[in-house]
Amino acid sequence: MAKRLVRAKNKIRAAGIPFRVPPAHQLPDRLAAVLAVVYLIFNEGYGGRSDVASEAIRLGRALAGLMPDEPEVHGLLALMLVNDARRDARFADGELVLLGDQDRSLWDLDQIEAGKAILDRAMALGGRGPYVLQAAIAALHTEEEPDWAQLTALYEELARRTGTAVIELNWAAALAETGEVEAALALTEGLELERYPYFHSTRAELLRRLKRTADARAAYERALELVRSDAERRFLERRLADLA
Repeated sequence: MAKRLVRAKNKIRAAGIPFRVPPAHQLPDRLAAVLAVVYLIFNEGYGGRSDVASEAIRLGRALAGLMPDEPEVHGLLALMLVNDARRDARFADGELVLLGDQDRSLWDLDQIEAGKAILDRAMALGGRGPYVLQAAIAALHTEEEPDWAQLTALYEELARRTGTAVIELNWAAALAETGEVEAALALTEGLELERYPYFHSTRAELLRRLKRTADARAAYERALELVRSDAERRFLERRLADLA
């Protein structure tokens, strides 16, 4: 990586590429890549590096200032704010805590409301892009009684727009919460996510609900082979033990 950075710096120096904010007419063409990078930074920090997540939010605010009429910019900022507000409740005693089991007194409610206000701005601008949809999903998840039918519809639309297998997996999880567990399991079939631990843990939960205990155990064991976080590993080990 150090060698790549040196080569990149040399290329920039040799080509005389200036370091400046692009003119306004060039910003839209560069927006998708920039938003993707900011979101990647946030996700890296969301796993435990609060300073990195805060830097992503700062960049999101800067983008909103540069492009106040772009709904996807506001959508990403809203998404980061709402998710980051639940940071302190995500882990307890070194173990992952699912959203429905989190201690809501640890949530930053003011930040959630700020995120929802920014989401309203994005929707008022006509936003229906992937970041606006994800922000809407995140906001609904903070409700005392989440509207799973609406969440399922939003995940379905997001999957249609992105064509992403991980989004389809989330769609299946939301569908299961409406009581359609068989349909949710069918939706996971054919997803090419063999190396993705949450694919196997999600299938394990669906199989557990259908009382297919042996299949659920195998899915949890596969998830344990792939997971990297110690907190998530402990969570999966407890889930696996509960099957007994």
